Amino acid sequence: MLLGEQEQLLSYNGEVLVFQLSKPKHVEGSADKTMNLCVRRMVFNRDTKVFVQKSSGAFSMPASHSKIEIICCSCTTDSRTGIILPCILMKKKTQNNVKYILLLLHSSNQFEQSFHFKLDYELKEDIRLFAGPSVLWRHANKLFYISSNTCMVQSAPLQLSSVVWTGDIVGEGTVVLGIRTACLPATEEADEFSISDRAIWGSEFFGYAVQTHKMLTGTCFMPHAYSRVVSSVYVCKSERLKKQLRISLVAITHKNQLIWFQNGLPKGVCELPFEKPCSVKTAVTSSNDLLFIVSFASGNSCVIQRRDSLQVASKCQKVKCVLVDDFIGSGSEQLLLLFKDDSNRDVLSTFQITDLGGVDYASVINYKHDVPATEGLQENGLLTIQALETRLQAGFTSVQDLQQHLELQKRVILESCRALVDLVEERTHILPKAEEVKCRRWYRSEGLVSLWDDVENPPHSLSKEASLASKVPEHFTEKLWQRVVGDSLVVGVKLTESFHGSLDDVSLSLVTDKDFSSISPIIKCQSKTIKLNKAFSALSVSSCQIEPPPKKIKLDLHSKGDLKKEFPERPSGVHLDGAKTVIAVTSLSPLLAFHRVCCAVLLHAKRRKHGNDGLQESKQITVLCGKILLSLEDISNGRFSVKMLRENSYCTGAMEDILAVLATAVRFSFQVMSSDCTLTPVNSWLLGEMECTPFKECHDYIFCHKAGNVYGTVFNWSLKNPFEGVLTIFCRNLTVLFQCLHSLTRVLPPNCRVKLLRSGRKSVLAEQLALALEKEMLISRNSFFSKESKAENSLTWGNEAGKKIDNAPLASFLDTEEGVQQFRKKLQNEREESVLSMNQTMNGAFYQKIALKIAEAQLSSDMIVWRLS
Repeated sequence: MLLGEQEQLLSYNGEVLVFQLSKPKHVEGSADKTMNLCVRRMVFNRDTKVFVQKSSGAFSMPASHSKIEIICCSCTTDSRTGIILPCILMKKKTQNNVKYILLLLHSSNQFEQSFHFKLDYELKEDIRLFAGPSVLWRHANKLFYISSNTCMVQSAPLQLSSVVWTGDIVGEGTVVLGIRTACLPATEEADEFSISDRAIWGSEFFGYAVQTHKMLTGTCFMPHAYSRVVSSVYVCKSERLKKQLRISLVAITHKNQLIWFQNGLPKGVCELPFEKPCSVKTAVTSSNDLLFIVSFASGNSCVIQRRDSLQVASKCQKVKCVLVDDFIGSGSEQLLLLFKDDSNRDVLSTFQITDLGGVDYASVINYKHDVPATEGLQENGLLTIQALETRLQAGFTSVQDLQQHLELQKRVILESCRALVDLVEERTHILPKAEEVKCRRWYRSEGLVSLWDDVENPPHSLSKEASLASKVPEHFTEKLWQRVVGDSLVVGVKLTESFHGSLDDVSLSLVTDKDFSSISPIIKCQSKTIKLNKAFSALSVSSCQIEPPPKKIKLDLHSKGDLKKEFPERPSGVHLDGAKTVIAVTSLSPLLAFHRVCCAVLLHAKRRKHGNDGLQESKQITVLCGKILLSLEDISNGRFSVKMLRENSYCTGAMEDILAVLATAVRFSFQVMSSDCTLTPVNSWLLGEMECTPFKECHDYIFCHKAGNVYGTVFNWSLKNPFEGVLTIFCRNLTVLFQCLHSLTRVLPPNCRVKLLRSGRKSVLAEQLALALEKEMLISRNSFFSKESKAENSLTWGNEAGKKIDNAPLASFLDTEEGVQQFRKKLQNEREESVLSMNQTMNGAFYQKIALKIAEAQLSSDMIVWRLS
């Protein structure tokens, strides 16, 4: 910024603030003089293409026997309110000392003196303003700072040669990035590369957290080798991943270069068009481009664009100042370049607003006369209209084709749903002839496979699926029930022990029996599996939709199984009653729109069996469990409502009511620990303040009867020892959870810790991971060494019988020319045999089968690792 000590510019919320010091004036009736700090708020008018004054303000200061200057200005955060405000640092120099005043400018144009301090020297080096507001500077190779909270000058316990950046870092607060003389550690545990690096270059980078007085390793910003050449830095992004600090920044060097660093490593470099760069800032344009604006000591500036590489996008000369903000109110940032103009004293007289894209306003253009001739305008308008008509017609045709395509897709999906319903109910599905021809013609034109049983694709016909479903035992369900909890419909199927023991990936789906022409008969729902112990000391709730987010694509291959089905957790000394309930939860409101609806309940699962090769195989089955009838009249009469009543200090809800409440609730587990007090207040809090009573069918789980939002919350309190326990909360939403935690913290001891737990105990998950990895290894070994694989690879390599070469001594081959040729031929045959042995083949269907098994095993181990992390 090439502005004088009597004038400063600052961008704030799309406005340009012009700070100016007036000349000293005599006060009437006194010999004292005053000086005014004036501010003008300038906004850009897009109609007239000029900056106009929005408002103004002034701040008076006594100026007798003193010299007043503007040191710097910036936008900083006011710690009292958290609002970002313009901040101005003033200097008032007298014969005895130097006084510095920090002012805040409010939206009403009123100046507020935040604090002031006196020094016996002048601030000249690395002056920065940051949140608080606070002032930081360097003097005699020492770092000093003062904030509005302390109003006292403090010094950091370090020596430094320069400050290259000051700002906020995630998890560290305000951080000063500087350069200092290398300090080699005396210990042997330090990084050898870092020691040698700092010893060679003699200087190093460092980060200093102002609030915590913590030193940060400079190598997470950039290598120490750059400390000799870097003059300024701008941190673009900071984040913490797994407690590791990751930094993205850009730096300018004395070698006239701009370098992009990511996580401490250089990722790109660009040669600057001018010499002596002094500062760098960033801007994000409407096209989401990241621009780096570099200012030079000579008054020049350039813009670097970062796409595939760093490139100079624009350069300007005789630039007074460069500001970045949303000056035109478009929602993205633009650059405001203010140029030197000796003929006009107004600093905003010669400017350019641009984002190097569609935005470009310049004061040198005469917009009133920037109009082409009438004839040229008419000709250009006619050509433009013709081009627009052509594009409009092409666009209209594309929209029509897309509508037809979507309509056909809709019919195919609905017909597929009808076919699925007919398959489950063992009816023969007949596809309309015209629809069949149309759909198959569309499929072949798109290069897709038909959903219906064509002659050339018989393996997956409907008849085969029907035969598979018919093999399912008749008595596999003990009970089919339904409940209404709030705005959710809960449907449960209780499976028998003999049936669910051979199933994986069990889920339910609901299919309406009505033939809706525009609505899919399949109802979207979430399936959960709940297994209840007879001793009522353990209750496991698992959702078949719990999976790590990065593995979504991998799950779509075939399997969405929950790990608890593959490695069931069985506590010692607890007998299971064999009752495994599969539950589907769906939204009730869409179903009530039909007043009365009947739904078929389908169970989907993978049934395990052992194949001929000794490996465990699974086949997908779909079974009709029964039908449920839902009507608005039954719901209004409370027929399917959950009933939880108090009776002799117990909650008398039926088992189906308990399962419905647990299925619709959100589960959170917390570890409660106290170092010097027992946790008896938790039990008193549950039974007293929360008015909880245990279920008669399940004593370990207690139901909250307290009136208000917390009514219906289910708790489980398990003590590991008198000082540690696990509290599990089943609640409707996060609001109820926060209310429960707020109430709990009031009764806990002051030094008690409450920690949120992930699903599953660590020891159990570790054991499950070991079993999953063992299974993955066995599948890989058994698959590639099976009989089918060996039979496929039983190839014969080598020469034919009539062309074999005797293993004669090497010297006999090399005696004659014919022997040399035979030796060459033998060597070539051996090379071919080696290549063939390394390229063994395998049947495509067998390889696909192996790949599917390995992928399912890897998915199980990946899910456990995700839950452990």
